[in-house]
Amino acid sequence: MKVTTKIQIQQLLLLVLVSCTAHAILCSSSSLYGNETDRLSLLGFKDAISLDPQQVFMSWNESTHFCNWEGVMCRVKKSLPRRVTSLNLTSRGLVGQISSSLGNLSFLQSLALTENTFTGEIPPSLGHMRRLRSLHLNNNTLQGNIPSFANSTQLKVLDVSRNNLVGQFPAHLPPHLKVLRVWANNLTGTIPSSLCNITTLIMISCVHNHIKGNIPAEFADMSSLRYLYLGGNQLAGRFPQAILNLSNLIDIGLSFNGLSGELPPNLCTSLPNIEVLELDVNLFTGHIPSSFTNASSLRTIGLSDNNFTGLVPPIGKLNKLSLLNLQKNQLQARSREDWEFLDSLGNCTELRMLSMSWNLLSGHVPSSLGNLSNQLEGLHLAHNQLSGDFPSGISNLRNLFAVTLSWNQFTGVVPDWIGTLKTLQQIGLNTNFFTGVIPSSFSNISQLGALYLFSNQLIGHIPPTFGNFPMLQYMDMYNNNLQGSVPVEIFRIPTIFLIDLSFNNLNGQLPIGIGHAKQLVHLVLSSNKLSGDIPNTLGDCESLEDIELDLNIFSGSIPATLGSIASLKVLNFSTNNLTGSIPGYLGDLHLLEKLDLSFNHLHGVVPTKGIFENSTGLWIDGNRGLCGGALELQMPACSVMQPTNSTRNKQSLVLKVVIPIAIMMSLAMVIFSLLLWRRKQKRKSTFVPSFATKFPKVSFKDLDRATQGFSTSNLVGRGSYSSMYQGKLSEDQNEVAIKVFNLKTRGAEKSFITECNVLRNVRHRNLVPILTVCSSIDSDGNDFKALVYEFMPGGDLNKLLYSTRDYSGSLDLNLLTMAQRMSIMVDVAHAMEYLHHNNQGRMVHCDLKPSNILLDGNMAAHVGDFGLARFKVGSTSLSLGNQNSSSVGLVGTIGYAAPEYAGGGCVSTAADVYSFGVILLEIFIRRRPTDDIFKDGLSIVKFTDTYFPDRVLDIVDPQLLQELEISQKTPIVLKEKGACSLVSMISIGLGCTKSSPGERITMHEVAAKLHDAYLRG
Repeated sequence: MKVTTKIQIQQLLLLVLVSCTAHAILCSSSSLYGNETDRLSLLGFKDAISLDPQQVFMSWNESTHFCNWEGVMCRVKKSLPRRVTSLNLTSRGLVGQISSSLGNLSFLQSLALTENTFTGEIPPSLGHMRRLRSLHLNNNTLQGNIPSFANSTQLKVLDVSRNNLVGQFPAHLPPHLKVLRVWANNLTGTIPSSLCNITTLIMISCVHNHIKGNIPAEFADMSSLRYLYLGGNQLAGRFPQAILNLSNLIDIGLSFNGLSGELPPNLCTSLPNIEVLELDVNLFTGHIPSSFTNASSLRTIGLSDNNFTGLVPPIGKLNKLSLLNLQKNQLQARSREDWEFLDSLGNCTELRMLSMSWNLLSGHVPSSLGNLSNQLEGLHLAHNQLSGDFPSGISNLRNLFAVTLSWNQFTGVVPDWIGTLKTLQQIGLNTNFFTGVIPSSFSNISQLGALYLFSNQLIGHIPPTFGNFPMLQYMDMYNNNLQGSVPVEIFRIPTIFLIDLSFNNLNGQLPIGIGHAKQLVHLVLSSNKLSGDIPNTLGDCESLEDIELDLNIFSGSIPATLGSIASLKVLNFSTNNLTGSIPGYLGDLHLLEKLDLSFNHLHGVVPTKGIFENSTGLWIDGNRGLCGGALELQMPACSVMQPTNSTRNKQSLVLKVVIPIAIMMSLAMVIFSLLLWRRKQKRKSTFVPSFATKFPKVSFKDLDRATQGFSTSNLVGRGSYSSMYQGKLSEDQNEVAIKVFNLKTRGAEKSFITECNVLRNVRHRNLVPILTVCSSIDSDGNDFKALVYEFMPGGDLNKLLYSTRDYSGSLDLNLLTMAQRMSIMVDVAHAMEYLHHNNQGRMVHCDLKPSNILLDGNMAAHVGDFGLARFKVGSTSLSLGNQNSSSVGLVGTIGYAAPEYAGGGCVSTAADVYSFGVILLEIFIRRRPTDDIFKDGLSIVKFTDTYFPDRVLDIVDPQLLQELEISQKTPIVLKEKGACSLVSMISIGLGCTKSSPGERITMHEVAAKLHDAYLRG
């Protein structure tokens, strides 16, 4: 019995063991099956990628478990199989399509592919992932319709913004969605009423699309909605009544639409939690509702560019108000009682910006202006009918950055106390009736960037102390009654960009020291009483584009040094007493568009090339001694005079003495030229760089043939040391860009050597690809040096930003989209990060600007032009062009060069960061940092900082109004509710452009912050 029992027990144990083993095998098989599905899904995604510049997929191999692959996260519970729960490949520069195999990742909860270059459509399979909670596909180039996500029942965040998606506003969405971002696409149609069935929605962002109609009445049921951004569409009709039922709303953005009619009188009482209300650029009429006075949470009120009438209600109870923008309406204030709103604003202790420009305000500005918040930074009262003396209350506003009183009827003197407002950066007092002298105290405002005093009745001299301005760029004082001479001190201002002193009574000679103004671009001294010779030192102002000295009494000849100003576009010397002949070098100024030499005493033959071939841009009438020239000018022919006795004697002297001497001199010059040529030949043999083998050797003849003899029709741009041509090499007819160095220009050869050395030592997808180099002799036996690059069909960023600008204010759909702008800046950030942090020794570009950022056919950006680049190793810096100085003078380009360079600071990566930051701001504002179109003339950095974050709406590119709408909201969202990417981008730009190099972030940090901004946006 015991034996039998023992046997039975053994059999039972064996049965249990077999059963457990089978179960283990089954469990293992199940686990392996799940793991294998995820692994194959990821590999399918990888196979659809055509370009992986950061080598993300290096870790995606058989030797590493897929849960350890870059960007992949798996659940970590040991008791459960390892399944993929998150895939995050944000900002990796990936190119390709999104594989539908991702739909097989059945445990995936988060998918983030933000800021890459994914094309094609969004796979419908992504809409069937039941565990998916957040999907970020924003900032790519995805196309097609937005698929249905109705089956993704756990999805809370759907972000497909900044793509090229088309079709209707998405109607098939998850039932529990909280955040929907579809802005910056090409969506059409109307907002579907089915959207209102998703009662969990907190944010809807659909700015910058083509949505028509109005907000459905069913929106009244969306009680959870807090952020509603629908700006930059084509909404029409009256203010949506459904919004009044959304008592939890915090931000409303309906700017840049076609909404009309009057605002509901109970607008703000129905929305007790409203913080940001942006209704700018619509067609609203009527009075501003008095209910605004009780909206105690309001921080931002934007009602600009509408047709509001009547008085501004007193809103002093809004103690959190930071921005009040009522400009460009028809609001009135005539009597003292009408200005009650200004009195009440004294209670708004957080007010930073007040704009009432372009309205119907009249009379004296009350003294209660001085009771406004001590945090006030921007005060804008321009384009009204204000009168009386300079508003005395401004003296109390000690933190003002900008004050504009332009285009009013103010009288009296400009007070001397204005010099005590030390934080002022822009002053606009033009087009009034101010009298008296210019206060010398202006020179105490050390941060002043723009001073506009034109079209007043000012008298006296220009204070010489104006030369003490360290940061002034714009000095515009035309159309006054100023007297005396032009002080030499103003030409020593290191940042001066524009000087306009025209239509005054200035006299005397122009100072020889005018040549100190190396960064001066516009010099306008027309209609004064200036006399004497035009100083030769004017040619030292190498950045000049516009010289206007007409309507004076200058004498002497036209200075020969003007021929060295290659950037010159406008030259006006008309109505003076100039003598001599017209210099032929003016025809060599290839950028010269307008030349006016009329009504002088010039004589001789009129040149025939360059500007002299353009009869529409040339004025030379009123000079009786001129002859010849192009036929279109209809000038008299130059007659050949018969020699007189005196001329015969002179001719005899020439034959007997001068000609033999000339022959000897010529022989000596020939010998000297031969020696010099031999030295050049020896020098050339020491530096003949070589590059890729695709075009191993090219000669001058090859490049001459490729550019049709370097014809102007093939010319695509000019720089300080070189000209850029487009051409086709005969071998395969591929388009190339040929950079030909002007070796007659001092520094050109060093620039060539520098760029060669840079391009031989760096390789990055966002640097301009070099193909080969040519160091040869041209057809005249002169040195010839050129670089051959891969042609960039997209042109440079500068041309792309500005060539098709519509100044009427209407949108041009051919311009850069928000997604493209962001993508370009990320590309540039990658390139600069590589130069600064991933090279042997840090490389400093020294001249980063939009014209040096080139775009290929896919709109990918490439940084080029390394003629000023330098290596920086440790604390020392060394120019690649073998310049031994570690410090620099005024390097780079005005507006982009870091401020420390003006004082001869050492080259540094921080200076490149500053230039990058300027471009980052410029690409959104779409104004050059040296553009006189800026309303009150600040640098782009100070201008943006003045209005950031609450008033960015006033300065960004009109095309980006819908993104700007978000950026204006995000100061609140950024601090309390979460960030949006646009305001983050501008914030990064301001972080790059701190005045002190030590306060700037590094390019490594810049790239990281850009990526983070996209992820959080």
